Amino acid sequence: MLTDLRIQGLGVIEQSTIDFHPGMTAVTGETGAGKTMVVSSLGLLMGTRADAGVVRHGSPRALVEGRFANLDHVAERVDAAGGVVEDGELLLARQVNQSGRSRAFIGGAQSSVGALAELAGELATIHGQSEQVRLGSPERQRQVLDRFCGPEHAKALADYQHDFDRRTQLAQELEDLVTRAQERAREQDLLRFGLEEIAAVDPQPGEDEALTQEMTRLQAMDDLQRLAQQASTALSGSLDGFDDNPGVVGLFGEARKGMEQAEALDPAAAEVAQQLREVGFAVNDAAAAVAGYLADLDADPARLEAIGERRAALAGLTRKYGTTIDEVLQWSQDSARRLGELTGSDERIDQLRDQLAQLDDSLASQAAALTATRREAAESLASQVQGELAALAMPHARLAFELKALPDLGRYGAESVQLTFAANPGLPSAPLGKVASGGELSRVRLALEVVLADANAGDEHGVHTCVFDEVDAGVGGAVAVEIGRRLAALAKHCQVIVVTHLAQVAAFADSHLVVSKSTNGEVTVSGLRRVTGQDRQEELARMMGGIESSESSLAHARELLETAGQG
Repeated sequence: MLTDLRIQGLGVIEQSTIDFHPGMTAVTGETGAGKTMVVSSLGLLMGTRADAGVVRHGSPRALVEGRFANLDHVAERVDAAGGVVEDGELLLARQVNQSGRSRAFIGGAQSSVGALAELAGELATIHGQSEQVRLGSPERQRQVLDRFCGPEHAKALADYQHDFDRRTQLAQELEDLVTRAQERAREQDLLRFGLEEIAAVDPQPGEDEALTQEMTRLQAMDDLQRLAQQASTALSGSLDGFDDNPGVVGLFGEARKGMEQAEALDPAAAEVAQQLREVGFAVNDAAAAVAGYLADLDADPARLEAIGERRAALAGLTRKYGTTIDEVLQWSQDSARRLGELTGSDERIDQLRDQLAQLDDSLASQAAALTATRREAAESLASQVQGELAALAMPHARLAFELKALPDLGRYGAESVQLTFAANPGLPSAPLGKVASGGELSRVRLALEVVLADANAGDEHGVHTCVFDEVDAGVGGAVAVEIGRRLAALAKHCQVIVVTHLAQVAAFADSHLVVSKSTNGEVTVSGLRRVTGQDRQEELARMMGGIESSESSLAHARELLETAGQG
């Protein structure tokens, strides 16, 4: 429920704060005083498009703030938006600057206009000319019928839509898989060929590098033997046994013997002798290692040829599948996994077809249940609305919700909904949006709201706010009285705010606000004030075309209030 509305710098309203009460509130005022600014400000809170034209001349920006109570059903969304509910109340705000750019706020946190509109739509509904246009659309007519069907139907529809969306997703996946079947087959062939080619060669990790090193060694065998022989001769002496080339080992042996003899004569030589013995051991080890290395150097032309052939086979793989054998092996692993996925795609096609068949059966059953609920509700809703229309001076109006079967199941079921209408006897029924006048649409809309409010009374969504603008367009007299009576009946279940120019409607309001304007010759300012007692009688008298202070017009106003039960 809307508890108060603050408007600043919007149109002709410089600044105004309005307190709203439960029940029905009428907003009246002279033409041009700014009554529609109340609706416009609420429209901004509902996410309607904003432009610089709404900003009052001379004001830096337009600001609208609305405070709502009874928020249990939207508390989680407020929290998700980062907003705060204080003392059980939520503040929604919209700000528009002179360039036309706007900002939205939910519970003190800045938000997108779309999020504001979605949340505010749960709290309030504006019924104006745009809603009349929407009422003429089959989509809106289906929404009205579904709303009348009740919460169990809404739950069933949500479940159906969940399954329908799932089916759409699976059908798209199946179509993609089937469409790409040839592409997958080509990819499978390429992968199998590559994997078979790699398996035939059977490369080992790091094999290419190891073979390169071995080939380099074999190709340098002559040089390696020559250099190793030189090192061995230098260490161990010549192989022919001539004493003129004893080698490092022999020379070290002579040096060690000399120092050992000196050690026997002079203890001071012991340290040097020990060093020579230790170095001698190392030189002997080195000579043995060189000799062993030389012995292992064996030219093997057959092995060199085999390495060349193996390297050629590996090169055939690295030209196609990677720059190194390790990369080739990684490609093999990845391709084996990909081949498994592609093979699984064929299995997935069969699974999808089975799932789609099951969903089709389930959706057909769910859609049939939705159709049955709608068909039963359509007759009841049309009958009740016709009863309301009869009270609104349309006793011969015929209204029906026609369910037309769709060629295929849609997201909302197996049928489209069309509201047909005939205002007078003898006229054929036709789609509402094509044959109803503006005044007739206004009354149909009001009748629907009254019936729907009765049907949804006491639900868990708190007190909804319904704003009516131009609901009394093109009517007057007894019809206007009945419109006021219906609005008052609607106000038993929700908060009603109606902008009206008819006293017969305003008289039924529990609260009456008057928009008045004043000017100093240069600037026009509008404001709102609540009227009661004598002030309200005078406003009603003015609206009926009388003179506020004349006794006859005031008597007529008092009589009207008594008729409305507000006297």
